[in-house]
Amino acid sequence: MDNTLKRLKDIKSDCCITILLNTHRNSSQSKKDEIALKNLVTEAEKRLREECNEENGKIVSEKLRELASNIDARYNFESLALFVNRDIAEFIRMPVEVEDRIVIAKRFATRNLARMLHQQLNYYVLVLSREKARLIEAVGNKEIREIHNGFPMENYFSVHGEGKLFNRETSLVIEFFSNINTQINDIEKGKYLPVFICTDESNYNDYLKAAEQKENIFGWIKGSMDDENAQTIVEVAWPIAEKWYKEKNQLRLTELTKNAGGEDFETDFTAIWNAIIEGKGRTLYVKEGFVQPANLENNTVKLTSVDNANVDDIIGEMIEKNREFGGDTVFVSGDELKKFNGLVLLKRF
Repeated sequence: MDNTLKRLKDIKSDCCITILLNTHRNSSQSKKDEIALKNLVTEAEKRLREECNEENGKIVSEKLRELASNIDARYNFESLALFVNRDIAEFIRMPVEVEDRIVIAKRFATRNLARMLHQQLNYYVLVLSREKARLIEAVGNKEIREIHNGFPMENYFSVHGEGKLFNRETSLVIEFFSNINTQINDIEKGKYLPVFICTDESNYNDYLKAAEQKENIFGWIKGSMDDENAQTIVEVAWPIAEKWYKEKNQLRLTELTKNAGGEDFETDFTAIWNAIIEGKGRTLYVKEGFVQPANLENNTVKLTSVDNANVDDIIGEMIEKNREFGGDTVFVSGDELKKFNGLVLLKRF
């Protein structure tokens, strides 16, 4: 989802259409979602005839109709985003609410969507037992997907009865947990998402012993939920993940106050940009809702109006780049950033 938005944001053509609409996870509402999408497509086709040249409008309309017809509303999340031009026809399901709208421009309307996703905690829930393991990706209290890259994972010896000769501390269990940790770390490369483990206390402690890399493990959800559906598991996990997230952000705000004016403290836009692309960004503090167009040339940032900018939102670019290098972002709703013009970077030494 995030990768799709990053890929689409820089695409430019004469007729890019974005359709956003709220949908429902409940499959009983799928017919309602189908009707809403059909109505928006009809309205979009009318606007394409009026706002694009005849050839482009016809091609994009056909691609839009075909794309919409292939969306199965039974699998919807909280919203849908459709992106279509002469060369592209894609959609993504999103776990956030949006404003229903149609945008026709030279670029796809991805900026606000990416920001909405970044402002919520993105994390994994590992559902763990001696017999098997499942991995679920979530945003906030909503499931995004259940991972099938190596999961679900089964303990061969336990499933086939051989592990019954050993107690919980046996090498077979530890080896199984170690393999799970290795697979998660392979999936995690470049994402840096926190992991919360849903299991009983003994399994949790054994997993921590077995894990060679456990820096990304941040919480334990007590209990066995092996066979529950993914959304139910996420709803149980979210209060623990949310508590951790709030405490982490509060700690980051304390660090901001403590380090104000120090060598690792940057408020200049150009200095922030260069520190981030050099991999020196640790925590980026952004005033919630702050959007800033800019001209970015030779790694120099010059703030400007949206009409004169070559980057629609330099803040969004900084958030994404910092995340790619393993930094995090704290969105601040209060006035802590007012005297810093809404943006601060704490650097790594």
